[in-house]
Amino acid sequence: MASPRTVTIFALSAALGLFFVFMGTIKLTPKLSKDAYSEMKRAYKSYLKALPGLKRLGITSVLLRKTVGSLELACGIVLTLVPGRPKDVANFVLLLLVLIVLFFHQLVGDPLKRYAHALVFGILLTCRLLVSRQPEEELRDRKATQSENGAIPRDPKKMKVS
Repeated sequence: MASPRTVTIFALSAALGLFFVFMGTIKLTPKLSKDAYSEMKRAYKSYLKALPGLKRLGITSVLLRKTVGSLELACGIVLTLVPGRPKDVANFVLLLLVLIVLFFHQLVGDPLKRYAHALVFGILLTCRLLVSRQPEEELRDRKATQSENGAIPRDPKKMKVS
C-alpha cells in the first residue's frame, strides 16, 4: 500500500499540474475561453506599463504573456506526467512564476480577489515541494523506531522540560 506521503505528493502533483496546464493554455490561446484570454491580454499590458524597464529591454506584453503561459503549460505537463526529480524542478519554476505574478498584481494595485487563486496555488506548490523534499531516511527511521516500541521517537539531543 502506498504511504500517505506518496498519495499526498501524487494528488498535489496531479491537481497542480492540471491547473497550470489549464492556466498556461488560457494565456496562449483563446480556444478554451475567449473572455479569459482577452482578460489575460489586458492584464499583461498593464503589467508591462507598470514595469517600463521591461519595455526598454524589448519585452512586449505578448512575449511576456506567452513566455509565462508556455512555462506554466510545460511545467504543468511535467508535474502531471513525468516521474522523479523533474517534478521538483517544475514545482520550483512554477513557484517562482507565482511569486512573479503576485508581484505584478501588487505592482498594478489589483484587489485581493484578482490574485487570491495565485496565493492559494503558491501555498499548495510550497506544500508539495516541502513534502516531496522531506528526507526518506528520516521517515524510515521514525517508522522503524515507532514500530519497535510503539512510541514516537524523540530526539536524544533535546531535553524534555516540564
